[in-house]
Amino acid sequence: MTEILFPTLAIGALGLAFGAILAVSSIIFKVDKDERIEKIEGILPGANCGGCGYAGCAQFAKAIVEEGAPINKCNLMTEGIMREICDIMGVEETEIIKKYAVVKCKGDCNTAKDKYELFGVDDCVTAFNLGGGPKKCEFGCMGLGSCVKVCSQNAITIENGVAKIDPEKCGGCGECKEVCPKNVIDITLQKQKVFVKCNSTDKGVVVKDNCQAGCIGCMICVKNCEHDAIKVENFLAKIDYEKCVNCGKCAEVCPKKVIEII
Repeated sequence: MTEILFPTLAIGALGLAFGAILAVSSIIFKVDKDERIEKIEGILPGANCGGCGYAGCAQFAKAIVEEGAPINKCNLMTEGIMREICDIMGVEETEIIKKYAVVKCKGDCNTAKDKYELFGVDDCVTAFNLGGGPKKCEFGCMGLGSCVKVCSQNAITIENGVAKIDPEKCGGCGECKEVCPKNVIDITLQKQKVFVKCNSTDKGVVVKDNCQAGCIGCMICVKNCEHDAIKVENFLAKIDYEKCVNCGKCAEVCPKKVIEII
């Protein structure tokens, strides 16, 4: 009997001792969580879209408190949310700067030519591995919806063979940009209103043969920009947003209507 009793008591005593040690250690080494983190997390939109650069709202709230992360990095920020968080942190309100994604392509089913017919594939990455995709233009949107599938904000639709993004819904997280094999999606600031909706760096004669809605590098936009905000590089018009004032003159004169005001 004693052969069983004493080992059992010894093991029980050790268990109680280790338990006591752990209990004391948890008190001594307890790290108090700043209550501001939980408050800010409760105020944030809760979309967990990643547009702020952090994994989710909880991580962003922690970064605000512990790292001094800019509050305006949240793309779904409103004036009310900004005010509440600034009150908690004891800082002044800052400008709300929002981002959204833009598709640099207008080559839809009516304007872009195909080099072959595609059947049974509804994924852009798979189609890209089949000779670069069905469109003759190597740079254009394939419109198969890989970006739609990863968009957590339901901001993307496919219209007539081209992805369309609703800037009011877009959280600017960049998930669509990451998944696009053609690199046809850019993340931009919402204050930027004028965009070149083409991604092709082919020469104008090639672009004309591939797509009726592509930039041909004609330089007309460059010549008409009063702010020196547009240049043509690699046969493609590019806007310098440090100089652009969103006047829209380039969009007015573009013969291919590739430049748009959003």
